[in-house]
Amino acid sequence: MDLTQKPYNLTMAESKKIRAQVASLSLDEKIGQLFFVIGQEAANLPRFIKKYQPGGLMYRPDTAKNIAAKTKLAQKLSPIPPFLAANLESGGNGLLTDGTWVSLPLGIAATNDSQNAYQLGAISGQEAAQVGGNMAFAPIADIDMNFRNPITNTRTFGSDPKQVLKMVQAQIRGLNEKQVIPVIKHFPGDGVDERDQHLVASVNSLSKEAWMNSFGHNYRQLIEAGAPVFMIGHIMQPAWERFLQPEIKDSELRPASSSKPLIAGLLREVLGFQGLAITDATPMIGYNVALPREELLPATINAGIDMILFNKNIDEDIHFIKKAIANGILSMTRVDEAVTRILATKVSQKIMTIEGQARRQIPNEPTIDFASHQATAATIADQAVTLVKDHDQILPLTPEKYPHLRLVVLGDHNDGGFNEGGSVTALFQAGLEKMGFTVSLYDHNQLDFHEIFEEGVADLQEKFDLCLYVANVETASNQTTTRLDWIHLMAADAPWFMKSIPTVFVSTANPYHLFDIPAISTYINAYTGNPVTVQAVLEKLSGQTEFLGKSPVDPFCGDFTTKL
Repeated sequence: MDLTQKPYNLTMAESKKIRAQVASLSLDEKIGQLFFVIGQEAANLPRFIKKYQPGGLMYRPDTAKNIAAKTKLAQKLSPIPPFLAANLESGGNGLLTDGTWVSLPLGIAATNDSQNAYQLGAISGQEAAQVGGNMAFAPIADIDMNFRNPITNTRTFGSDPKQVLKMVQAQIRGLNEKQVIPVIKHFPGDGVDERDQHLVASVNSLSKEAWMNSFGHNYRQLIEAGAPVFMIGHIMQPAWERFLQPEIKDSELRPASSSKPLIAGLLREVLGFQGLAITDATPMIGYNVALPREELLPATINAGIDMILFNKNIDEDIHFIKKAIANGILSMTRVDEAVTRILATKVSQKIMTIEGQARRQIPNEPTIDFASHQATAATIADQAVTLVKDHDQILPLTPEKYPHLRLVVLGDHNDGGFNEGGSVTALFQAGLEKMGFTVSLYDHNQLDFHEIFEEGVADLQEKFDLCLYVANVETASNQTTTRLDWIHLMAADAPWFMKSIPTVFVSTANPYHLFDIPAISTYINAYTGNPVTVQAVLEKLSGQTEFLGKSPVDPFCGDFTTKL
């Protein structure tokens, strides 16, 4: 490991100093650096950092004031300045509750303009940096090859590897300009399987050649450009494991997060990455099913990964690492290598000085131009919304043509999974009423049994002139599908009447809903459920502005019935 080379580019003197610093650390201090923990409340931080001395803390969204207070205290208390990270996948809202929700990556891709991906990086980076954030768990370099995948979807830049690479490179440029470290995720690549690595160890089933021509090509380009950090997914890549270790049995195949062939072999030797490798969250089931956790944590470090993201029980996890070192299962050479990469990344990415002091001062008063950022988000939304089909030329919608609208919103809730949690019902209802429509909102909690079992077309025509469906079924962790799930009683909220009463379907999240409602004649993808996108959809529905988006995936899902 040559710290004078990419991605560190340190001087020989700096390299020697880092190695000397690693040698001076106690065993507890070294082990602490291996752990990337969930950020603690300010009241708990002094005891927590004194006891564990973690190498990094990751924060969930909070107010700018609270986040700044936490990051300042964490920086002050930590003997070695920590990574302070957040999921900045779609904007500063990944760290700040009042941050800018710019757009989900697929919406950025739909604009077909990489400058918008740069803006995504720059806006989220600037907002994070103003409150002490110095690392982004972004960009997502996954390729959405399987429309059934419930976790990649709108979190990716689409299904075209070339477009994904272009957008990822631009987002990295924006983050770099704001001095926020980009983390490429999720090696060896999500989006091939139809399962969620939060729940199972999913599989990237591409052949060795197909993988290298898509995911591998993109990773190599990013590595050659100096990408400093990769996040390792709980995702298998059997073709490469079998190639690199021909004698391996199927029962020995592992997700990359504990696979030495995939990390030490594929990522480091074949692709040439010598930077920092962090696991995806280790409470995920896809991680823990590989081995007993006592064996799994040492296997992760032995595979060539340097940091473990999150814990179940941190005291137990540290005990497992210490026990593995004491038993010789995990060598101090490998631990020292990992800690060297951690410190070298902190120095080369200007988080700390070569003497080990914090290099960045967190502003006392954040300076964030939220108005400008919102304006950029609105421009992106205008360019992203995509008209997939309007076979019966129902559009534009005007109060003169369709005075009474029924509004049916699907999936508009957050049940605690990893999603943005944007609620669109009130935004659509208020916006339509402002435009002059009379809107009746379908109430999923108070079913009209007379309508379900007895009413026909004429009865419904007396109630509404057009039915507008809005699906806000977001990608979220720990779920098996992002499909349409109608009310199970007679599919009561499904548009059985769509051939008799004009019906329009808008998706503010999953772009693949045509698979479940192929006969709909008018279908629109908006990709993101933030307020500026809802406004852009309303303007386009009513003909005030044109549809400009170009679909970065196949919204027809390869099914001829969806095109009819």
